[in-house]
Amino acid sequence: MNISSILVTMVAPMENHAANRGEKLLGNASSIKQRPDGRVYISGQMQRHVLFRAMSRLNEQDPKRGETYVSNGDGIPADIKKDLRSDLGGYLVTEKGEYSGRRTAPLTATPAVALQGSDVGRDLLIRLRMNPNADSEKKQALATNEYSQRDEMVMNFHLDVGEVGGLRKLTYEKEMHLATEFDKIIDDEEHSRRVGLFLEATRTMNDYANQARNAVSGEPNRVLIVLDTKMSRKAIRYFATETTDQERTNLLKELEARGAQYFLGDDTQDEGLSVAEAYEQALDTLQKAQLFRP
Repeated sequence: MNISSILVTMVAPMENHAANRGEKLLGNASSIKQRPDGRVYISGQMQRHVLFRAMSRLNEQDPKRGETYVSNGDGIPADIKKDLRSDLGGYLVTEKGEYSGRRTAPLTATPAVALQGSDVGRDLLIRLRMNPNADSEKKQALATNEYSQRDEMVMNFHLDVGEVGGLRKLTYEKEMHLATEFDKIIDDEEHSRRVGLFLEATRTMNDYANQARNAVSGEPNRVLIVLDTKMSRKAIRYFATETTDQERTNLLKELEARGAQYFLGDDTQDEGLSVAEAYEQALDTLQKAQLFRP
Protein backbone atom coordinates (compact mmCIF):
# COMPACT_ATOMS: atom_id res chain seq x y z
CA MET A 1 0.00 0.00 0.00
CA ASN A 2 1.35 3.42 -1.02
CA ILE A 3 -0.06 6.16 1.23
CA SER A 4 -0.45 9.54 -0.47
CA SER A 5 -2.55 11.34 2.14
CA ILE A 6 -3.97 10.95 5.62
CA LEU A 7 -7.32 12.30 6.73
CA VAL A 8 -8.59 12.36 10.29
CA THR A 9 -12.19 13.36 11.01
CA MET A 10 -13.43 13.14 14.57
CA VAL A 11 -16.00 14.23 17.14
CA ALA A 12 -14.85 15.72 20.45
CA PRO A 13 -17.33 16.54 23.25
CA MET A 14 -16.70 19.85 25.02
CA GLU A 15 -18.52 21.20 28.08
CA ASN A 16 -18.67 24.72 29.55
CA HIS A 17 -16.08 25.90 27.07
CA ALA A 18 -15.04 28.99 25.17
CA ALA A 19 -12.36 27.28 23.12
CA ASN A 20 -12.14 30.13 20.61
CA ARG A 21 -13.63 33.45 21.68
CA GLY A 22 -14.23 36.21 19.16
CA GLU A 23 -14.51 39.99 19.30
CA LYS A 24 -16.50 41.73 22.03
CA LEU A 25 -19.77 41.97 20.15
CA LEU A 26 -21.86 42.65 23.23
CA GLY A 27 -20.02 45.57 24.75
CA ASN A 28 -18.10 44.53 27.86
CA ALA A 29 -18.46 40.83 27.07
CA SER A 30 -16.08 38.30 25.61
CA SER A 31 -18.16 36.62 22.89
CA ILE A 32 -17.85 33.03 21.77
CA LYS A 33 -17.65 32.44 18.01
CA GLN A 34 -20.97 31.34 16.49
CA ARG A 35 -22.21 30.64 12.99
CA PRO A 36 -25.49 32.15 11.74
CA ASP A 37 -27.24 28.82 12.47
CA GLY A 38 -26.35 29.06 16.17
CA ARG A 39 -23.58 26.46 16.21
CA VAL A 40 -20.36 27.52 17.91
CA TYR A 41 -17.13 26.98 16.02
CA ILE A 42 -13.38 27.04 16.51
CA SER A 43 -11.39 28.63 13.70
CA GLY A 44 -9.07 26.62 11.49
CA GLN A 45 -6.21 28.82 12.67
CA MET A 46 -6.87 27.83 16.29
CA GLN A 47 -7.15 24.17 15.30
CA ARG A 48 -3.73 24.29 13.64
CA HIS A 49 -2.28 26.10 16.66
CA VAL A 50 -3.52 23.40 19.04
CA LEU A 51 -2.30 20.63 16.74
CA PHE A 52 1.21 22.07 16.50
CA ARG A 53 1.33 22.47 20.29
CA ALA A 54 0.49 18.78 20.58
CA MET A 55 3.16 17.93 18.00
CA SER A 56 5.70 20.01 19.91
CA ARG A 57 5.14 18.02 23.09
CA LEU A 58 5.36 14.70 21.26
CA ASN A 59 8.51 15.78 19.45
CA GLU A 60 10.20 16.88 22.67
CA GLN A 61 9.56 13.42 24.15
CA ASP A 62 10.87 11.57 21.08
CA PRO A 63 14.49 10.34 21.44
CA LYS A 64 14.79 10.37 17.63
CA ARG A 65 13.96 14.08 17.29
CA GLY A 66 17.59 15.15 16.74
CA GLU A 67 17.74 18.94 16.26
CA THR A 68 14.11 19.25 15.18
CA TYR A 69 11.65 21.51 17.00
CA VAL A 70 8.32 23.29 16.49
CA SER A 71 8.70 27.07 16.15
CA ASN A 72 6.25 29.62 17.55
CA GLY A 73 3.60 30.75 15.11
CA ASP A 74 4.85 34.36 15.30
CA GLY A 75 8.37 33.52 14.14
CA ILE A 76 8.43 30.76 11.51
CA PRO A 77 11.80 30.27 9.77
CA ALA A 78 12.17 28.93 6.23
CA ASP A 79 13.95 25.84 7.52
CA ILE A 80 11.95 22.68 6.91
CA LYS A 81 14.87 20.45 7.87
CA LYS A 82 14.67 21.43 11.55
CA ASP A 83 11.36 23.24 12.09
CA LEU A 84 8.30 21.01 11.89
CA ARG A 85 5.94 23.99 11.72
CA SER A 86 7.63 25.45 8.64
CA ASP A 87 7.63 21.99 7.04
CA LEU A 88 4.04 20.91 7.74
CA GLY A 89 2.48 24.35 8.23
CA GLY A 90 4.21 26.35 5.50
CA TYR A 91 5.78 29.79 5.64
CA LEU A 92 5.98 33.12 3.85
CA VAL A 93 9.21 35.12 3.58
CA THR A 94 8.05 38.36 1.97
CA GLU A 95 11.43 40.04 1.54
CA LYS A 96 12.65 37.39 -0.90
CA GLY A 97 10.09 38.32 -3.52
CA GLU A 98 10.31 34.97 -5.27
CA TYR A 99 8.65 31.56 -5.21
CA SER A 100 11.29 30.06 -2.89
CA GLY A 101 10.15 32.53 -0.23
CA ARG A 102 6.85 30.77 0.44
CA ARG A 103 5.68 27.25 1.10
CA THR A 104 2.18 25.83 0.81
CA ALA A 105 1.24 23.86 3.92
CA PRO A 106 1.01 20.06 3.54
CA LEU A 107 -1.09 20.03 6.74
CA THR A 108 -4.57 21.55 6.56
CA ALA A 109 -7.49 21.78 8.97
CA THR A 110 -11.12 22.86 8.86
CA PRO A 111 -12.81 24.93 11.57
CA ALA A 112 -14.29 22.71 14.28
CA VAL A 113 -18.08 23.06 14.25
CA ALA A 114 -20.73 21.86 16.72
CA LEU A 115 -23.00 19.10 15.42
CA GLN A 116 -26.11 20.79 16.85
CA GLY A 117 -27.19 24.29 17.81
CA SER A 118 -25.34 25.51 20.91
CA ASP A 119 -26.69 26.79 24.22
CA VAL A 120 -24.57 29.81 25.09
CA GLY A 121 -24.54 31.29 28.59
CA ARG A 122 -22.82 34.26 30.19
CA ASP A 123 -20.59 34.20 33.23
CA LEU A 124 -20.54 37.39 35.32
CA LEU A 125 -17.06 38.45 36.43
CA ILE A 126 -16.56 41.00 39.18
CA ARG A 127 -13.32 42.71 40.15
CA LEU A 128 -13.75 43.95 43.72
CA ARG A 129 -12.01 46.92 45.24
CA MET A 130 -10.71 45.19 48.33
CA ASN A 131 -9.50 48.22 50.32
CA PRO A 132 -12.16 50.97 50.24
CA ASN A 133 -10.27 53.12 52.77
CA ALA A 134 -7.24 53.61 50.55
CA ASP A 135 -6.85 55.24 47.19
CA SER A 136 -6.44 52.66 44.49
CA GLU A 137 -6.02 52.77 40.75
CA LYS A 138 -8.05 49.57 40.48
CA LYS A 139 -11.74 50.36 40.33
CA GLN A 140 -14.54 47.88 40.82
CA ALA A 141 -15.42 46.43 37.41
CA LEU A 142 -18.02 44.14 35.90
CA ALA A 143 -17.64 41.99 32.81
CA THR A 144 -19.25 38.96 31.25
CA ASN A 145 -17.74 35.99 29.48
CA GLU A 146 -19.74 33.82 27.12
CA TYR A 147 -19.42 30.04 27.24
CA SER A 148 -21.09 27.15 25.47
CA GLN A 149 -22.82 24.61 27.68
CA ARG A 150 -22.09 21.41 25.78
CA ASP A 151 -21.11 20.67 22.20
CA GLU A 152 -19.97 17.77 20.08
CA MET A 153 -17.36 19.41 17.87
CA VAL A 154 -16.52 17.92 14.47
CA MET A 155 -12.83 18.36 13.65
CA ASN A 156 -10.99 17.56 10.40
CA PHE A 157 -7.29 17.33 9.61
CA HIS A 158 -5.56 16.36 6.37
CA LEU A 159 -1.91 15.72 5.45
CA ASP A 160 -0.38 15.63 1.98
CA VAL A 161 2.17 12.92 2.76
CA GLY A 162 4.31 13.40 -0.35
CA GLU A 163 5.01 17.09 0.32
CA VAL A 164 6.35 16.53 3.85
CA GLY A 165 10.08 17.17 4.07
CA GLY A 166 10.56 18.24 0.48
CA LEU A 167 10.75 21.33 -1.71
CA ARG A 168 9.59 21.78 -5.28
CA LYS A 169 12.06 23.79 -7.36
CA LEU A 170 10.58 25.36 -10.47
CA THR A 171 12.65 26.24 -13.54
CA TYR A 172 11.54 29.21 -15.63
CA GLU A 173 12.81 30.60 -18.91
CA LYS A 174 11.35 33.81 -20.33
CA GLU A 175 8.52 33.55 -17.78
CA MET A 176 7.67 30.04 -18.98
CA HIS A 177 7.60 27.14 -16.50
CA LEU A 178 9.77 24.44 -18.09
CA ALA A 179 10.57 21.95 -15.33
CA THR A 180 9.93 20.94 -11.72
CA GLU A 181 12.39 19.16 -9.44
CA PHE A 182 11.51 17.72 -6.03
CA ASP A 183 14.31 18.09 -3.50
CA LYS A 184 14.11 15.73 -0.52
CA ILE A 185 15.37 17.74 2.44
CA ILE A 186 14.95 14.91 4.99
CA ASP A 187 15.52 11.16 4.71
CA ASP A 188 12.77 8.54 4.59
CA GLU A 189 13.09 7.68 8.29
CA GLU A 190 12.53 11.27 9.40
CA HIS A 191 9.75 11.62 6.85
CA SER A 192 7.95 8.62 8.37
CA ARG A 193 8.50 9.97 11.89
CA ARG A 194 6.92 13.33 11.05
CA VAL A 195 3.90 11.73 9.42
CA GLY A 196 3.42 9.60 12.54
CA LEU A 197 3.70 12.69 14.78
CA PHE A 198 0.90 14.34 12.84
CA LEU A 199 -1.43 11.38 13.31
CA GLU A 200 -0.60 10.96 17.00
CA ALA A 201 -1.09 14.69 17.66
CA THR A 202 -4.70 14.66 16.41
CA ARG A 203 -5.80 12.69 19.46
CA THR A 204 -4.19 15.03 22.00
CA MET A 205 -5.92 18.34 21.21
CA ASN A 206 -5.86 20.40 24.39
CA ASP A 207 -4.12 23.78 24.06
CA TYR A 208 -7.03 26.09 23.35
CA ALA A 209 -6.73 29.86 23.79
CA ASN A 210 -8.10 31.58 26.87
CA GLN A 211 -8.27 28.26 28.68
CA ALA A 212 -5.17 28.48 30.88
CA ARG A 213 -7.25 27.83 34.00
CA ASN A 214 -9.99 25.73 32.43
CA ALA A 215 -9.32 22.14 31.44
CA VAL A 216 -10.99 21.99 28.03
CA SER A 217 -10.27 18.83 26.06
CA GLY A 218 -10.55 18.34 22.32
CA GLU A 219 -9.74 14.63 22.54
CA PRO A 220 -12.22 12.61 20.46
CA ASN A 221 -14.77 9.99 21.43
CA ARG A 222 -15.38 9.10 17.75
CA VAL A 223 -12.85 9.06 14.95
CA LEU A 224 -12.39 8.00 11.33
CA ILE A 225 -8.77 7.71 10.20
CA VAL A 226 -8.16 7.26 6.47
CA LEU A 227 -4.80 6.16 5.08
CA ASP A 228 -5.49 6.98 1.46
CA THR A 229 -3.92 5.97 -1.84
CA LYS A 230 -4.82 9.34 -3.40
CA MET A 231 -5.35 12.95 -2.44
CA SER A 232 -8.91 13.14 -1.12
CA ARG A 233 -10.76 14.99 1.62
CA LYS A 234 -14.20 13.58 0.93
CA ALA A 235 -14.28 11.70 4.23
CA ILE A 236 -14.56 14.95 6.21
CA ARG A 237 -18.31 14.63 5.59
CA TYR A 238 -18.58 11.37 7.52
CA PHE A 239 -19.68 12.75 10.91
CA ALA A 240 -21.60 15.75 9.58
CA THR A 241 -25.22 15.94 10.74
CA GLU A 242 -26.40 16.39 7.15
CA THR A 243 -24.70 13.18 5.97
CA THR A 244 -27.12 10.24 5.67
CA ASP A 245 -26.39 6.64 6.66
CA GLN A 246 -26.44 5.68 2.97
CA GLU A 247 -23.83 8.31 2.17
CA ARG A 248 -21.62 7.02 4.98
CA THR A 249 -21.93 3.45 3.67
CA ASN A 250 -21.07 4.51 0.13
CA LEU A 251 -18.16 6.61 1.35
CA LEU A 252 -16.56 3.62 3.07
CA LYS A 253 -17.19 1.45 0.00
CA GLU A 254 -15.43 4.03 -2.15
CA LEU A 255 -12.38 3.94 0.13
CA GLU A 256 -12.26 0.14 0.01
CA ALA A 257 -12.58 0.11 -3.80
CA ARG A 258 -9.40 2.14 -4.29
CA GLY A 259 -7.36 0.24 -1.70
CA ALA A 260 -7.43 2.83 1.06
CA GLN A 261 -7.42 1.64 4.66
CA TYR A 262 -9.66 3.23 7.24
CA PHE A 263 -10.05 2.81 10.99
CA LEU A 264 -13.35 3.73 12.63
CA GLY A 265 -13.26 4.13 16.41
CA ASP A 266 -16.19 4.86 18.72
CA ASP A 267 -16.00 5.07 22.51
CA THR A 268 -19.79 5.29 22.78
CA GLN A 269 -20.48 1.81 21.36
CA ASP A 270 -19.78 -1.72 22.61
CA GLU A 271 -19.13 -3.10 19.15
CA GLY A 272 -16.22 -2.22 16.90
CA LEU A 273 -13.00 -0.43 17.75
CA SER A 274 -12.57 2.15 20.49
CA VAL A 275 -10.85 5.43 19.63
CA ALA A 276 -7.61 4.22 21.22
CA GLU A 277 -7.73 0.96 19.28
CA ALA A 278 -8.40 2.78 16.00
CA TYR A 279 -5.35 5.00 16.54
CA GLU A 280 -3.10 2.11 17.55
CA GLN A 281 -4.07 0.08 14.48
CA ALA A 282 -3.66 3.08 12.19
CA LEU A 283 -0.22 3.92 13.62
CA ASP A 284 0.87 0.29 13.30
CA THR A 285 -0.29 0.16 9.67
CA LEU A 286 1.43 3.46 8.97
CA GLN A 287 4.79 2.12 10.19
CA LYS A 288 4.58 -0.89 7.88
CA ALA A 289 3.20 0.87 4.79
CA GLN A 290 5.09 2.64 2.03
CA LEU A 291 4.74 6.43 2.14
CA PHE A 292 4.59 8.24 -1.18
CA ARG A 293 7.44 10.65 -1.96
CA PRO A 294 7.79 12.25 -5.41
